Amino acid sequence: MKGTPQFPQCGFSSRAAQILQACGVPEFAYRNVLESPELREGIKAYSSWPTIPQLYVNGEFIGGADIMQEMYASGELRVLLAE
Repeated sequence: MKGTPQFPQCGFSSRAAQILQACGVPEFAYRNVLESPELREGIKAYSSWPTIPQLYVNGEFIGGADIMQEMYASGELRVLLAE
């Protein structure tokens, strides 16, 4: 994500953190890509996904903030995170 869960540095990162908290995940691992240009570009190449933030659950890439929003709205994300 850009920034931290407490101090997100973009609207998408803020929304991603809010969604996870709304799903009952009070704490989660994150990396601030603004601290490392190499990490910022590397994570995009790793996932073949052009945007940040990116959600991984149990090492599996789920998607970006837009996918998180869709999955949250359908209830699918809460189920996935409860597994």
